[in-house]
Amino acid sequence: MTHDMGMADVAGKARHCPGLAAGVALGTMRLWHTSPLVLGIRALLVVVAAAALFTGRGEVAFVSSLTLILSMAPEFVVRRFGVHLPVSFIAAITAFVFSTVFLGEVMDFYERYWWWDIVMHAGSAMGFGFIGVIFALFLFEGDRYAAPPWALSLIAFSFAVTIGALWEIFEFAMDQIFGLDMQKSGLVDTMTDLIVDAAGAGTAALVGFLYFKGREIGGVSGLLAEFLRLNRRLFRRYR
Repeated sequence: MTHDMGMADVAGKARHCPGLAAGVALGTMRLWHTSPLVLGIRALLVVVAAAALFTGRGEVAFVSSLTLILSMAPEFVVRRFGVHLPVSFIAAITAFVFSTVFLGEVMDFYERYWWWDIVMHAGSAMGFGFIGVIFALFLFEGDRYAAPPWALSLIAFSFAVTIGALWEIFEFAMDQIFGLDMQKSGLVDTMTDLIVDAAGAGTAALVGFLYFKGREIGGVSGLLAEFLRLNRRLFRRYR
């Protein structure tokens, strides 16, 4: 599907809902693309992948291309399902994927810096924990008082831990199929990652618990409010 076709499809849906039309226009302007960070990372990945192909470094070309594809996943979600992501969300996702896959594997940051893997897993767990908070809100159309705060927080925690476990499966598959070394020390590395994932997810769930209790948590509340504002049709009972 081309970019024009994807936008036309979303625009066609928007014509049947005036409120959605405004959201589509705002989301389109903000996603394609005002973030220098996102543009810079993607341009670098294209250059590195092309250079690697030219010099016969297939593994580097594959990892660079994979990083580029993963970093663009949010745009495909937006075009397919009409969900609008704030620019800050996309920049954070792009930076994380770049740091984890490209810097970690191609630039060998996991070997150079012993703490790199811990930071990546902690950051990703907290990020997915906050996505879990959004998912919990989605289940109740944005009404954060529709269920006990502990139950909504448990949903967020479970979501983040599940993503962490799936990532470990992905690392194992990459090592076995393509001969990479993403798991490093094997079982110890995997279990350490899962423990860090659980700690990061627990931190995000705690923040979510406070949010569900009606407390303002600095910038987190602002990010959640912006996402909900851009996607009001999915959160009709937001309060």
